[in-house]
Amino acid sequence: MAKITGIGGVFFKSRGDRAALAQWYRKHLGMELSDFGGAVLRWPDDKAEDGGLTVWHVAGSDSQWFSPSDSSFMINYRVDDLDALIAQLRADGVTVVGGAESHENGKFAWIMDPDGNKVELWEPMLWDAKNKGA
Repeated sequence: MAKITGIGGVFFKSRGDRAALAQWYRKHLGMELSDFGGAVLRWPDDKAEDGGLTVWHVAGSDSQWFSPSDSSFMINYRVDDLDALIAQLRADGVTVVGGAESHENGKFAWIMDPDGNKVELWEPMLWDAKNKGA
């Protein structure tokens, strides 16, 4: 049977100025924008100990996971140093709505982009109960 092998891209509409939103992601999250206006993220650039993976999940219609955003999606970006990134984002005036929190599979934090989308940031770690709360 043919099957999905991974996430090939993440696409969403801007609620306002597309170019300004793309530049916000470049400035605050380090997205290297290509000539077409988007970014290409490659697994070899990710040095996390989990070897690289992408999680796919469908949330229930009553889920509050994406709150305070009213979007029907949330993108999780893998990051290499969550504590440093959160400090940088706070210094730049970016709204941090949660975290950093430590879980069995790494550290998480949540921010809001200028379009009101909640963005999840994840510093991956190999699954280990000792990571939780660390």
